[in-house]
Amino acid sequence: MDLTSFFAISIYIGAVFAHVPRAIGSVETGIGGGLNLSEPLSLVNVFIGTTNGGNVFPGATVPHGMAKVGMDTDSPHNQAGYDANSTFNATGFSQLHDSGTGGGVPLSNFKLWPFASCNSTFESCQTSIDGRKALRKILGDGTPDDFGSPGYFSTNLSTGVRVELTSTRRTALHRYTFPTTSTEPRIVVDITNDGQQSSTNPFMNIDPGTGRVIGSADFAASFGPGRYSAFACFDFRGDGYNFSAPAEYGSWLGNFPVRFTTNLQQVYFGFISELGALLTFPPNPSPGSTTTILARVSVSFISTDQACANAESEIPDFDFDGTLAASQSQWEDILKRVRVETENVDDDIVEMLYSSLYRTHISPADYTDENPKWNSSEPYYDSLYCNWDTFRTLYPLYSLHDPENFARIVRGQINIQQHEGWLPECRGATAQQFIQGGSNGDPILGEFFVKFYEQADALNFSAADLYSALLADAEDQPPDWDLQGRQANIWKILGYIPGDIYETSGTNTKQVSRTLEHAFGDFAISQVAQILGKTDDVAKYQNRSGNFFNVWNPNVTVPNSPSSVKGMMQPRFANGTFNYTDPRHCSVNDPLQSTCFLNAANRDGFYESSPIVYSQFVPHDTARLIDLQGGNENFISRLDFIFDQNYFDSTDEPSQQIPFMYHYANRPGLSTQRSRQVIATDFNTSVNGLPGNDGAMASYAFFYLAGLYPVPATRQFLLSSPYFPQISFFNPLFNSTTTIKANGFQENPANGTGGHVFVESVKVNGQPYKTNCFLEWAVFQDSATVELQLSSDINVSCGNGSDALPPSLSTGGFSSI
Repeated sequence: MDLTSFFAISIYIGAVFAHVPRAIGSVETGIGGGLNLSEPLSLVNVFIGTTNGGNVFPGATVPHGMAKVGMDTDSPHNQAGYDANSTFNATGFSQLHDSGTGGGVPLSNFKLWPFASCNSTFESCQTSIDGRKALRKILGDGTPDDFGSPGYFSTNLSTGVRVELTSTRRTALHRYTFPTTSTEPRIVVDITNDGQQSSTNPFMNIDPGTGRVIGSADFAASFGPGRYSAFACFDFRGDGYNFSAPAEYGSWLGNFPVRFTTNLQQVYFGFISELGALLTFPPNPSPGSTTTILARVSVSFISTDQACANAESEIPDFDFDGTLAASQSQWEDILKRVRVETENVDDDIVEMLYSSLYRTHISPADYTDENPKWNSSEPYYDSLYCNWDTFRTLYPLYSLHDPENFARIVRGQINIQQHEGWLPECRGATAQQFIQGGSNGDPILGEFFVKFYEQADALNFSAADLYSALLADAEDQPPDWDLQGRQANIWKILGYIPGDIYETSGTNTKQVSRTLEHAFGDFAISQVAQILGKTDDVAKYQNRSGNFFNVWNPNVTVPNSPSSVKGMMQPRFANGTFNYTDPRHCSVNDPLQSTCFLNAANRDGFYESSPIVYSQFVPHDTARLIDLQGGNENFISRLDFIFDQNYFDSTDEPSQQIPFMYHYANRPGLSTQRSRQVIATDFNTSVNGLPGNDGAMASYAFFYLAGLYPVPATRQFLLSSPYFPQISFFNPLFNSTTTIKANGFQENPANGTGGHVFVESVKVNGQPYKTNCFLEWAVFQDSATVELQLSSDINVSCGNGSDALPPSLSTGGFSSI
């Protein structure tokens, strides 16, 4: 790289990173103009939600990168490796992570660790995790000296070593700068310590002539019974000087490095041993210079040979600044597809929007060419959060601005179905993991097809293959419905999952929540069938989508609740009689303080949420739900009760749609206020700024801030007011930019209550629109200009026309696409 390019990149990096200390320390919020909108990377705070259970990954990755290189800590909440709490030690810098997950600690494989010194002897290096760990340097405000921006992460360790990280899709590049006092800079290569310390079958080899290390092991899945094999290739080079080989090398076992050994067979290791390599490098020979070592680490799920080939093809020249610039360019391309005007908008709202958009592209991860289970020319995406988390908001957000990646994810899911029999639900590191709800790949494929069926050739997908994959989920019972597919046979016979039928191919739990989600999945299939002209299937799956009614017990009430709150979704026996689950179950008001997580002993019928919340889940036929709940006024009263008595749970996905449900009762102003109160109460830009593990929090918050909420597998977005005077979405497939203008925008009320934020009327391209409550997909296809006239009147309505209310199946909605 010539000096002109180097200085240009350095100036750009400085501009991007100038804001980052705010992410760890206190944030001083400005109004309208404190951020540089021309540099979208500078609008992202990668540290939001990195402590207190948000489990966000703040390290370096490219959009949907397989390599996610970042710091690991000894925090008990290190699902993404990192914790922003400075009291926790750093333990290494590993190449693979997930972001925002619950369950066990995923990945965190193949850590590196720099030693500035080891009391001057190779053998005295404390190579185990507990032996080597160290605190980070602490800033004056008590926060760790960590920095981050899309594609880049750095930290200064208390040992005096500076660590910088960047990456390509499958390869990480580390830059370790040692203190000037370091005469024997060393790096630990950790083969066995993943996040769960679950490794078996370790392998490692050191090439003494070059310092190349190759290694592999088998590891446990984090949310299921499976295991996976992972492989890595490590190469090292001096930055600003050259060396041909390490000065010292050897394998290590625990805290015992053995000099001049080259593989693990030369040490006595057991089943749970910590193992790896230790390398000493010649220091920079220039007098007074610091020593900087570049470490290139590539990962593969195929072989060490493939890992080395990935490294050589993706980062052939160890160019840290060039690799970083390429990563930043990819992130900028994604982030600039959404643009906002910020007059009278707090800086932290802008930061929250773009940080949310950024996090939606950390996962799923593009593992194309890294699937060890079969050979295919199709894309392969992994690190799928359970589809239960993401079908509601993540994929509809991709529809708005990134259909190309969405198409590749869908093609990969179809290819999995073709080889494994059913669509994937939870998947991590190539292993099947436990399903949380129904077969929620169905509404994801439905969302994609309903939006992009006319672009099948451009997006290179087969409508026939997509539909076949949906039918496999709907009709064929798998050998284990805890890992894929549905308990389809009894579903087809009874129209619900009963609580007293025990089959050998899965656990007898979550019967009500699975029933509700299967009903919505069948609605999604009916939408695809309608486009394909399969009339009989449309009728069949629309009829099955009404099966939510089969678990509706009209007689159940909530203790000490208003009389208007009557009727609940409830578990049911095979003979048709109802069982009973207290509607407060699994809520903060549950007198038993029960949990509804994965447990085969649970017979309550619900997963991760209360019957009160699940009784609102009929996205495709909310009009019928309103009838079941006693009409508009009772429905509104019930929604108010859910919020006022804290049944709404912002940490959990089944609650996400509830603030927008007032739309269906012709009270969109209440939806606007409730959704804004959720943002004000539960989200901010601090390191603990998420109410729970990120999962789909990023896409959920993004839609609320944008003044939209999706109805998956349909061509409608529910409409509220954005937090900005103007927001625009660019869709590269259509080459279209749709702009939503909030005429009369004044400011966002700090607590989300009241304000001049309610949508009084809507125009599209200068013409009055049919409704104030939703936008059709065509608006986003055709470079439309949407003008919202805002009001301070919370009693605004959806309008007066027959099409003003959002569609519901029972009132004639979704009759055509």
